[in-house]
Amino acid sequence: MALELRGKPVADALKTEIAGEVHRWLGQGIPPRMVTVLVGNHPAAACYAQAKGRMAAKLGVVYEIRRLPDSVTQPQLNECIQTLSTDPSVHGIMLELPLPKPLSADEALAHLAPWKDVDGLCPANQAATLSGAPGIYPATPQACMRLLKHYGYTLAGRHVTLVGCGKTVGTPLFHLLVREGATVTVCHAGTPDLTPHLRRAEIAFVAVGKAGLIRPEMVHPHLVVVDAGINETEDGITGDVDPAAAARVSAFTPTPGGVGAVTTPLLFTNLMRAIRLQRQGGLLAVPAAV
Repeated sequence: MALELRGKPVADALKTEIAGEVHRWLGQGIPPRMVTVLVGNHPAAACYAQAKGRMAAKLGVVYEIRRLPDSVTQPQLNECIQTLSTDPSVHGIMLELPLPKPLSADEALAHLAPWKDVDGLCPANQAATLSGAPGIYPATPQACMRLLKHYGYTLAGRHVTLVGCGKTVGTPLFHLLVREGATVTVCHAGTPDLTPHLRRAEIAFVAVGKAGLIRPEMVHPHLVVVDAGINETEDGITGDVDPAAAARVSAFTPTPGGVGAVTTPLLFTNLMRAIRLQRQGGLLAVPAAV
């Protein structure tokens, strides 16, 4: 039977660390404060923003959802982000995605101070993630790595297949994997057949957003699968790995209850790093670590 790599033990350990650091900041008269900018009424975005608020309350973090209407213009959104970036009482900022068309997330994020960017998506933090320079790295790729490490898996010298190379998960994850010493095969929309790449892999990461993408005939009994895909289906939230495929591997992360469970607390780990960066004077003051 395949081992389930559940995220709860990892998330619980992270939350204990974060709560301790929040307590130390409060002791110095610094109440950690995070603001999520939510544009319009996208149901999934609103749900995720509220879920982060519930976790913030448990951790002792001041949390605010800054709501903007669908009618907001790009300059108005940019100004909102820039204003929050210059507010000394705000330590972390997130722009909830997706944005209504024709708004550009890239343009808005260009106005976000790197040392307050807890999602790790602004240009400076993207560059840091790719190069290994100090910065704030995206939470989901970090969650994938944390899960494996928690359960005792190492990446150095391993043959890894990465399915999906999107900007927020796959591409930054590729660079984290390479820096860990893994030999990585990257598959994407132009890969005609995933099967031979998965059959050769010892560890596979999947981050596409397509339910049932990884089928039973693609995997083998010694494979470890980390599923970062999230899909809304008639049966509820699922990952990218077919349940029948998950049953045929050595170990896998369930969805829900796997990578996603670790991603949200890691945003608050990033918030703690952001506060340290701000207190020590800039993005290069504190090295980032996975």
